[in-house]
Amino acid sequence: KVAVIELDINNELYSLTVRPADTLLRVLREKVGLTGAKPGCENGDCGACTVLLDEIPVKSCLVLAVEAIGKKITTVEGLKDSAIQNAFLEQGGFQCGYCTSGFLINAHALLENHPDADSNTTREWLESNLCRCTGYEGIGRSVERAKAIIKERRGSDS
Repeated sequence: KVAVIELDINNELYSLTVRPADTLLRVLREKVGLTGAKPGCENGDCGACTVLLDEIPVKSCLVLAVEAIGKKITTVEGLKDSAIQNAFLEQGGFQCGYCTSGFLINAHALLENHPDADSNTTREWLESNLCRCTGYEGIGRSVERAKAIIKERRGSDS
């Protein structure tokens, strides 16, 4: 049995035919072609598939696509030219890159909710994501740089 649903992904509406059991991760990758969210463990442990659902980080391997109806979905592709993306590039906040999209999404949400996050808050927010290359120092530097970029932007807006 299939259903036609409409999803708001990165501020664009998509009409999609899905099975009730299709995960949001699979629909994003296979039906929409947004491959930034990665299938890692596919049981919610690694965070490589993290996306924002109404601005809240969720593991898209654990969310059914039908559960996202009426919600705003943001994938890593939706963070183009964001402070966190620029900081990761500048600070080398990645090694192999497989986990990077999940870290970008989670760090973006962290800085939206806690723009002046201390190291404990940052660690707490990012501990749901795993980097098998152990690139945590670069990731930490990237988050700190993104905080500075956001402050600079705020200063120039006043």
